[in-house]
Amino acid sequence: MRFSNIMRGRHGRVAGVAAAFAVSAIVLAGCSAPAGDTGASGEANYNIVVMPKSLGNKYFGASDAGAKSAIEGFGGTYSEAGSNEAAPTSQSPFIQTAIQNGAGAIILAANDPQAVCADLESAQAAGIKVVTFDSDTNCRDAFINQATVDGVAQGLVDLAIAKFPTEPAQLAIESGGPNATNLNAWVDAIKSKIAEQAPNIEIVDVVYGNDVDADAYNAAKGVITAHPDLDGIIAPDSVSVKEAAHYLSDTPELQGKIWLTGLGLPSELRDYVKAGVFDQFGLWDVGALGQLAAYTAKALIDGEITGAEGDTFSTPIGDYTVGKGGEIVLGPLFVFDAKNVDDFDF
Repeated sequence: MRFSNIMRGRHGRVAGVAAAFAVSAIVLAGCSAPAGDTGASGEANYNIVVMPKSLGNKYFGASDAGAKSAIEGFGGTYSEAGSNEAAPTSQSPFIQTAIQNGAGAIILAANDPQAVCADLESAQAAGIKVVTFDSDTNCRDAFINQATVDGVAQGLVDLAIAKFPTEPAQLAIESGGPNATNLNAWVDAIKSKIAEQAPNIEIVDVVYGNDVDADAYNAAKGVITAHPDLDGIIAPDSVSVKEAAHYLSDTPELQGKIWLTGLGLPSELRDYVKAGVFDQFGLWDVGALGQLAAYTAKALIDGEITGAEGDTFSTPIGDYTVGKGGEIVLGPLFVFDAKNVDDFDF
């Protein structure tokens, strides 16, 4: 396996990070200072707004909790803002509000690579630093990548090959939003690696759950119904893998017939794995992803980095170097199974 154990258990740095935040409007106490690197007093403006793809998603609840702990740890003001819908332009009004309220930085998981660029460029023109995480845009200062596209794809493909080493198999991919940069890159890489490394495996369909529970449940049901000889599903999206597991749990006759893996949260998948609905899934340190985004925003505000390739900075969770295109990589994946899933609480 090419997964690496970078996670911490219940007593590590991400313990307790599963608390979800459901704030639907920006609350920027003390944000009357002008936007940009410094406030009216000349001190650094650490008023930081975190915008997940959508509110109510436990994955982003965990990452945003990590960002909150880091921001409050270095004396900043944290707020979470966003919509319950992961639509391409749903983040636009919240970006405009952050500009009006004089934020020092915006941390955003983009629903679309281009749809909010005009808003983010307005924020940058006002001196606000823009950090993306999880899913990138074409307009930001730095991007926090949870793992490389190659690393994510290879880890999931390794699990598929371990399950179907030589025998013919038909697999489907269930993703989240069809416009999400990271998800599309992972889907393309999974398809490419399967074709190169496992000619016995055929990807017969790609379906989308739109980061909505009901849609993802129906997508799993639909693709299984549409392909009677389907052997399994790869779901590189936390909502999709959870709802595919939910559907299999509701359909006992498919358990043992439809293999499943993907990227998901231990808190959401623990019961399914322990019940034998499926065996393994992968993810990274979600809390640390939010922490690194926050520390990157601080480094940009402080002028320690600009987002240029080769910039380096130190954080309480490690030392990092900015790569090509302003990308900063958190680290490789970790594989969860029934033996270790109880060790994690996010």
